[in-house]
Amino acid sequence: MTKRPNMHTIRVRPIVLKALVGCCLFSIVAAHQLSAQVPARFNLDPFRAPASKKWATAISGLEAKDRSETHPDDSILFIGSSSIRRWNTIAIDIAPYHPIQRGYGGAKWTDVAVFADRLISPHKFRAVVFFVGNDIVGGQDDRTPDEVAQLFAYVHARVRAHDADAPIFYVAITPTESRFDAWSQIKAGNTNVKRFCEQSKDTYFIGTESIFLNAAGKPKPELFVSDKLHLSPAGYTVWAAAIKSHLDSVLNGP
Repeated sequence: MTKRPNMHTIRVRPIVLKALVGCCLFSIVAAHQLSAQVPARFNLDPFRAPASKKWATAISGLEAKDRSETHPDDSILFIGSSSIRRWNTIAIDIAPYHPIQRGYGGAKWTDVAVFADRLISPHKFRAVVFFVGNDIVGGQDDRTPDEVAQLFAYVHARVRAHDADAPIFYVAITPTESRFDAWSQIKAGNTNVKRFCEQSKDTYFIGTESIFLNAAGKPKPELFVSDKLHLSPAGYTVWAAAIKSHLDSVLNGP
């Protein structure tokens, strides 16, 4: 009589077993790398008093706009530094989306984090867009690329506390001629934030390096005004197109 095999015994060929073990090890390593890339909490305490002193007037001015302006609940909230504040054509450039423009010149992530609730909580919005470009400028008080990501992670959490589902967009720090000596650090900060965005639900990184650098890898002068820092009308045209393209892609159009 032929002996039937024991159906409760599973034999795995060595090559299959090796593949399974390899997959498990890869998953463990990948999970560790993913957790290692998630920014740690940034200590804001040293920045609260200086930020409140320096930006009291600017933030109060934005809060006055909150009281005087009315916006639809499906607006796009724009928060950030002077590139947001100086964007005079924003309503035209992102139409038919409706913008809530809350930028102030010189803003850094340290003070945006300090004022996050005051900048975010008064509003209902379909999405929020951040551009903050002054934490790495080539000075001794610069934040590190890791700290930039940590600060954005903190502000990201404040948005989520207010709205759990609205898409959040981070516009990359622009390569500018006036700060090009610090470009390697700026680029590293952009990369760190991009990783955070990729790991976070409904969070999107808007890269702009390719549209602002020429074939030689230098900032295109025609896209900036004479200070070689702020955007010219041509600069706003390409910047706005990149931002609106990402809004359309994520929000499936107006």
